[in-house]
Amino acid sequence: MTYSRVFALTILFLALQTSTADVSGNWIARIPRGDGTSRDTYFNLKQEAGRITGTIRTTQFLYKIVESTGGAEGFTIVASMMDGQNPRRVTYEGKLAGDELRLGTRARPEAPLTELVARRAPAGEGAYPTRLPLPALHKVADNGLARTPPMGWNSWNKFAGRVDDAAVRGIADAMAANGMKDAGYVYVNIDDTWEGQSRDANGNMTTNSKFPDMKALADYVHSKGLKIGIYSSPGPNTCAGYEGSHGHEAQDAKTYAAWGIDYLKYDWCGARNLYTDDEMPAVYQKMGDALLEAGRPILYSLCQYGRNDVWKWGADVGGNAWRTTGDIRDTWDSMTRIGFSQDPLAPWAKPGHWNDPDMLEIGNGGMSDDEYRTHMSLWSMLAAPLLAGNDLRSMSGPTLAILTNREVIAIDQDRDGVQGRRVAKSGDHEVWARPLAGGAHAVALFNRGAAAAPITLTWADAGLKSAPAKARDLWAHADVAVNGPTYTATVPSHGVVMLRVAP
Repeated sequence: MTYSRVFALTILFLALQTSTADVSGNWIARIPRGDGTSRDTYFNLKQEAGRITGTIRTTQFLYKIVESTGGAEGFTIVASMMDGQNPRRVTYEGKLAGDELRLGTRARPEAPLTELVARRAPAGEGAYPTRLPLPALHKVADNGLARTPPMGWNSWNKFAGRVDDAAVRGIADAMAANGMKDAGYVYVNIDDTWEGQSRDANGNMTTNSKFPDMKALADYVHSKGLKIGIYSSPGPNTCAGYEGSHGHEAQDAKTYAAWGIDYLKYDWCGARNLYTDDEMPAVYQKMGDALLEAGRPILYSLCQYGRNDVWKWGADVGGNAWRTTGDIRDTWDSMTRIGFSQDPLAPWAKPGHWNDPDMLEIGNGGMSDDEYRTHMSLWSMLAAPLLAGNDLRSMSGPTLAILTNREVIAIDQDRDGVQGRRVAKSGDHEVWARPLAGGAHAVALFNRGAAAAPITLTWADAGLKSAPAKARDLWAHADVAVNGPTYTATVPSHGVVMLRVAP
């Protein structure tokens, strides 16, 4: 056989190999997290007739491939969220290289390429679980908790996925020693990323290496005179892609009780791929019932970002608090957009059941002290949960003073539980008022403008028939003189003057 004939046959063989290469199958790209778990992305692909179809599962998201170009030697696939409500899309570029898929994706068009290597996985591995039947709706009995808005700390705003056993112990130590516990902060809440990758042989929830012994950690927090909270999701995965409670609600509630957990934040996340917003009440009711049967009082906090008017049904499914918004950020724009939008929700707040505009950002560095005083004042006028989100072990004196202002906290914790309302607005100036137990009122003058300015309060707007007998400035910690039908104070830019007035 001549050299030229051998060469031609070789080229033909390679061409045939290329043309028959196929990316069809189940592929997994696994990125270790460092806590004994991994972030897994599954590509369930089918290649035929010059087209690639299938699904992509990443953390709590499930996508359907809607566009593709190319084949095994080089392809691009575009996938769209399958929940029918989120317009989010992802794009992957890739090629088959031996027994691997070499892939790249960008978080944004201008972002650098993130490279992944996927290897074949057994058929069916990583498939999204099927939806389970939902119970008929009924009213879950009140658990008797949270007669005033819960107060404590949550790990997410400062630590996100970096939270671990040592940090939680350190926060408990700080809270017990720095005056926060004495001011009313009692819950030490662990947000997402404490969970294991999967369950044990009996289906019990496991922890990852960051939390080697959750029962021991709970015992430690309790030894400080505090309570401990935890996080899960009604979906098969949490927001960060860890194990969720789907199909294990009763089992997980009993596990939490056995560990000594006092508070559960329950985040919608992965459930969006199985259930619609209209089905939220039934989904959340399952855990509400489970917590009541678990044998330990556990405060139930719903986190589904205010969808489906949760304030109208949150109490009926056992909720003690329900998020009314998306996630807060440590910026003036985010805090004010969330906080000042809560006025219409006031009728649904009451002892044991609270509107939750998300956790406090006070002390995380994105706002000034005046802005943080506005944050604390507004949340207290709203009868909102006060869950600090900063590092309590190293905060500044001014931050501690803001978080532990007992006169402001007393407004938030008023036993009547009536949420404050906006009673006057003029441009960037707003006046909010809140009736308190015993006939007193709280009044807050907010300046959302760029310069200090006088703001005038009319007592009639605040619900008083005449000038009060006594007024106290809760940030100056001093009584102020009042007379006549109005009161005027100069309020700093992005600041607040907050009064408690007696009839």
